[in-house]
Amino acid sequence: MSAAPPPVLSIVVPMFNEESVLPLFVARLRPVADGLGVTYEVVAVDDGSTDGTAIGLQRERRGWEQLRVVRLRANAGHQAAISAGLMRARGDFVVTLDADLQDPPETIAPMLAAAREQGVDVVYGVRSDRSSDSRFKRGTARAFYRTMGRLAGTSAQADAGDFRLMSRATVEAVNALPEYGRVLRFVVPALGFPSETVEYRRAERAAGTSKYPFTKMLRLSVDSLTAFSLAPLRFATLLGLLGGLAAVALLVYALVAKATGQVVAGWTSTVVIVAGMGAVQLLALGILGEYVGRLYAASQARPSYYVAYDSAATGSTVEAGADPESASRSGES
Repeated sequence: MSAAPPPVLSIVVPMFNEESVLPLFVARLRPVADGLGVTYEVVAVDDGSTDGTAIGLQRERRGWEQLRVVRLRANAGHQAAISAGLMRARGDFVVTLDADLQDPPETIAPMLAAAREQGVDVVYGVRSDRSSDSRFKRGTARAFYRTMGRLAGTSAQADAGDFRLMSRATVEAVNALPEYGRVLRFVVPALGFPSETVEYRRAERAAGTSKYPFTKMLRLSVDSLTAFSLAPLRFATLLGLLGGLAAVALLVYALVAKATGQVVAGWTSTVVIVAGMGAVQLLALGILGEYVGRLYAASQARPSYYVAYDSAATGSTVEAGADPESASRSGES
């Protein structure tokens, strides 16, 4: 029996403890997807949820044949969950969309139209109105993207998150990357494929709570900066040079003071200088440690995620990691 042809569109949806918003999301997404006039699949990636998300997905799947459920063995993180979905998506075009309904599913139609009419590989969903976000989040997001643009030279859209449409060529290019802990909102623009934007208004979360608290946002920022820029290492080098110049200046001052019979500054200034130099050294070591840590993690070659179940797989269990070869070795359909 021949395999079914791949759909025109795949919609990858990472989910973590989205039990409360799942019925609202399905009720909103399904009419949009059915009305596109193309064959499609929805790849819902359950990122190790501890609530009723897995049960809810199976319930929804009974009446929605286009819904494909991929369940990870443990929580691997938002970016890893998207990567797992991209590895399994079969569509000519692939959309990545969160389940909280802050990014409206209705925007998929103009994104698909833009990709087809203009012949681009990537269409970014850009937030024209972020009034639903707090002032702190808007301010830190602008500062983050501005910093990344200057230090790493990235061309990422300032108000675009992980809501985007990609061509099959783009998805295959992303899947082929061996990069560990990749941040897709910077990886995709770095490919340099032709792109376009579609603006939309970012809404309030439909239900549940945010899965991206400040600590996770900070971790994402550090991962992004260390993955795409050597500027922190150069900053550490600059601090070392400035510290050396300060030490030379203090030595000259001490020699001049001794030659002229003046009293050298006492213990207060000494303690301040030693503490300041120690702080600079610890900061430089911390920055270096971030890069060494990434190299160590990459050298271990551990998969970013493990798949426990795929409703479209031929086998009963699918094990897969971040690299395409491990997915094929595990018997992925």
